[in-house]
Amino acid sequence: MLPATLVLTCTSSLSAAHRCIRALTAVQAERGAPQLYTAVTRRTCSSVTAPRITTHYTIRPRDKDPRWEGVEMERFADQADVVIVGGGPAGLSAAIRLKQLANEHQKELRVCLVEKAPQMGAHTLSGACLEPSALTELFPDWKERGAPLNTPVTEDVFNIFTKNHRIPVPILPGLPMQNHGNYLVRLGNFVRWLGEQAEELGVELYPGYAAAEVLFHEDGSVKGVATNDVGIAKDGSPKDVFERGMELHAKVTLFGEGCHGHLAKQLYKQFNLRENCEPQTYAIGLKELWMIDEKKWKPGRTEHSVGWPLDRHTYGGSFLYHLNEGEPLVALGFVVGLDYTNPYLSPFREFQRWKHHPFVAATLEGGQRIAYGARALNEGGFQSIPKLTFPGGLLIGCSPGFMNVPKIKGTHTAMKSGILAAEAIFPKVTAEEADSETAGLHVPEYAESLKSSWVWKELHSVRNIRPSFHNPLGLYGGMIYTGIFYWILRGKEPWTLKHRGLDAHQLKPAKECTPIEYPKPDGKISFDLLSSVALSGTNHEGDQPPHLTLKDDSVPVARNLAVYDGPEQRFCPAGVYEYVPVETGDGMRLQINAQNCVHCKTCDIKDPSQNINWVVPEGGGGPAYNGM
Repeated sequence: MLPATLVLTCTSSLSAAHRCIRALTAVQAERGAPQLYTAVTRRTCSSVTAPRITTHYTIRPRDKDPRWEGVEMERFADQADVVIVGGGPAGLSAAIRLKQLANEHQKELRVCLVEKAPQMGAHTLSGACLEPSALTELFPDWKERGAPLNTPVTEDVFNIFTKNHRIPVPILPGLPMQNHGNYLVRLGNFVRWLGEQAEELGVELYPGYAAAEVLFHEDGSVKGVATNDVGIAKDGSPKDVFERGMELHAKVTLFGEGCHGHLAKQLYKQFNLRENCEPQTYAIGLKELWMIDEKKWKPGRTEHSVGWPLDRHTYGGSFLYHLNEGEPLVALGFVVGLDYTNPYLSPFREFQRWKHHPFVAATLEGGQRIAYGARALNEGGFQSIPKLTFPGGLLIGCSPGFMNVPKIKGTHTAMKSGILAAEAIFPKVTAEEADSETAGLHVPEYAESLKSSWVWKELHSVRNIRPSFHNPLGLYGGMIYTGIFYWILRGKEPWTLKHRGLDAHQLKPAKECTPIEYPKPDGKISFDLLSSVALSGTNHEGDQPPHLTLKDDSVPVARNLAVYDGPEQRFCPAGVYEYVPVETGDGMRLQINAQNCVHCKTCDIKDPSQNINWVVPEGGGGPAYNGM
């Protein structure tokens, strides 16, 4: 426990906040590092009968649990002008722009940013081919500042794959896959650099502290956030080192959690933000880094493909980028739309199979895989953008979803949204008298400025490309539509196509589908799941309630396994979910290996029963990506 004086003292001073942070850090340091689940530990866990799967307090309230009687639940509170949730490109761009404006106008402005990763960029994963437009707006001198954009694109290659051959497709000027002027980057390194720029400007960064709860004023407006509690045992009981999280209050809170943020999900419901937009649709992106034979290395070359191994009715594609990082490094990945219908499909195994295509294998043979990871991404585009502002807060970046799907780029639009958010809220948070009907400031000007920016124009122009895929010809029909209505008409057609609906509702029952036979990994080009997860550096405190919570523990076996043959054991790219025999009698049970979770959010999105709710684990847990 922290001293009672620290727990009960509520102050807005910076030194007090730092004392609280140091105390929480000391608690975290007492915990040991867990290991990935292996076959041995799975057998061990299978032999223990657990009375329930979900023990997290969001499902099992603590006020009804006698083990929590008498436990001190007071939280330290601190006050800032602006609190930002999420240290990705959007959140950091907003923080930087706010401090730039404060310095230009000689205003005192306290900006605090919380990030669940232990270091800035450690949970960041993207291709990534970066369009530098927003970066140039933020830092016109980014080259002089040493931004890690080391690889300008020199060559674009686009192919349609069949099983053993490829059909080259010319990339005409103006098509989305034309990358002249863009840079191949390791986005985690870029985010770390943005963090350094933010700190130099005076932004307070708090990596390793996950925002777990939205706080509200009595009038219903957002008050701020609370970081997660630490020191809770796996069975949901308090440990001796239990400590409450801290509250961060602000005039306005920016939510930039990334794709499918768990707090954004709450805000959608609280303020009905998705009332006038279509449901978001998603994809899962899987990525590896390889060191290859230097003779095969072509720095600046981008390679994209569609087609095999996916059928024409399953949306997806690949990328392979030759980076110029002083060594023969390539980033490669595979994207699968999460509106696929066959429950037997495994995105991870499709990725491993894709690497055996002769055109890809020729690059990888003789090389060494050095990193692996996965992340969900927004694909809904223009049609799926929710209402962006509400009393006390607003949504930025990939949380609401500003990705340009045909370009496979969202960093530039995410950064621009953060810049526009900062410029909209700055006059209000620095005004001597608040111009707001609620305690938490409402800033509708942000949405207005976004709609008049190049972000809105860009997303509107490509709005029909992704949904055009849903036609009898599938992939080929979508390509024809893109060629006619985007390349020729530049997206000016007077209609807007619709998506299918929630990705979770697209799976067909297993009895209506054909099982997919995947080849065994060869250990040279393709690999098994657990050895892949080991390369992600994933690490969670083992003795904590699983952060993959179930609303109803009976649903996985009764519905997901019975109807869909347990699709969570295939769509998860980290081996978190598996069905194992019950310890006594016949039947199966779901086992959740939460330590393996790479925070991709796919389970929360694709679960056909919408029974899985992803919440943040103890701060600092998750993957440890190094420049992914």
